[in-house]
Amino acid sequence: MKIAVMGGDGFIGWPTSLHLSDAGHDIHILDNLSRRWIDTELGVQSLTPMDSIQERTRIWHAETGRRIHFNLIDLAKDYELLKKWLAENRPDAVIHFAEQRAAPYSMKTDRHKNYTVNNNVSATHNLLNALTELNLDAHLIHLGTMGVYGYSTVGAAIPEGYLPVGIETAGGETVSQEILYPSNPGSIYHMTKCLDQLLFQFYAKNDGLRITDLHQGIVWGTHTEQTRRHAQLINRFDYDGDYGTVLNRFLIQAAIGYPLTVHGTGGQTRAFIHIQDSVRCIELALENPPAPGARVEIFNQMTETHRVRDLAEMIARMTGSKIAWLPNPRKEAAENELIVRNEKFLDLGLAPITLEAALLDEIVDVAKKFSYRVDRSRVPAVSAWTKDIAATINHDPEGKRLKSVS
Repeated sequence: MKIAVMGGDGFIGWPTSLHLSDAGHDIHILDNLSRRWIDTELGVQSLTPMDSIQERTRIWHAETGRRIHFNLIDLAKDYELLKKWLAENRPDAVIHFAEQRAAPYSMKTDRHKNYTVNNNVSATHNLLNALTELNLDAHLIHLGTMGVYGYSTVGAAIPEGYLPVGIETAGGETVSQEILYPSNPGSIYHMTKCLDQLLFQFYAKNDGLRITDLHQGIVWGTHTEQTRRHAQLINRFDYDGDYGTVLNRFLIQAAIGYPLTVHGTGGQTRAFIHIQDSVRCIELALENPPAPGARVEIFNQMTETHRVRDLAEMIARMTGSKIAWLPNPRKEAAENELIVRNEKFLDLGLAPITLEAALLDEIVDVAKKFSYRVDRSRVPAVSAWTKDIAATINHDPEGKRLKSVS
């Protein structure tokens, strides 16, 4: 297939592009390279050394003989350019990663909130609008988030997208219906993914677009089979307080002797998936598109759930690290359960990589190997969800700053 990978220079987009190219597909990356500019804004860099997208694709071609094409297009701003590219290339499938992906970044300031909404929602709508206008029957696969469900619990498993409900009619009878699982976003970023859901429902219903929405858990790990083929193909690894996911941050903290930063009670339960499983799930979704006229297909793209403090304690045991218990910058419940249905991908043949089996290799192969690149001042998570919470944030978990003598 000819596949357009929107946001193919990013954390999930790059290894997905390699994986699908390796499988024989014709891959075209469309990206505005905004994630690289955000690194510059934040004064931080990927733990792993990253070459330009042009050099990465050159190395891939040299190693495999396969080409990955790159197009500098901003989906949120360059609608006519996007439409022209789609009209000329008419891909068989479009994989949409082109959104600002960090909840803390989306909550930093009013400017970051506006940027996240404008970028994410406009990118999604521009893509849907262009596909419709061009009458292009491409299977659209979108990388969403488990965060659309929220993290409160009623003791029942979260279904894959749709919730069966009973509705009482005017005549007193109860009729059954399936609705989108009620959205409960915990950040501006998660809110944009909830808005994406509604856009998908409308365009599938109104214009017959074939859409798959992947509600993904927290991704951990760095390498896939393809990124291991050459040192310059390595994926990015974020460890900073805005873009570093909780498990990757624990790994780098353990590698450099930094305390493992657990916020609040650490009672937040999260869903996780390894990067190799993530790209495999996208391939499985690609191979199993919804029928024309069908409702949006929704998968829960995760393989296991863990409580944050349990992860910290496990890594502390493995590495001898200390744990720092800090105020929580997020506005969320101190404790939550999380039971998630994920039978669809398992039924399609996914054999998950478990955290317990692969975690130590990640610490040795990546975190310790590149620990010399860490800027310790960028490790604390200091973006607060509200102004009241901001006043409680600990900016110095190591306790190394000079203190005044009273």
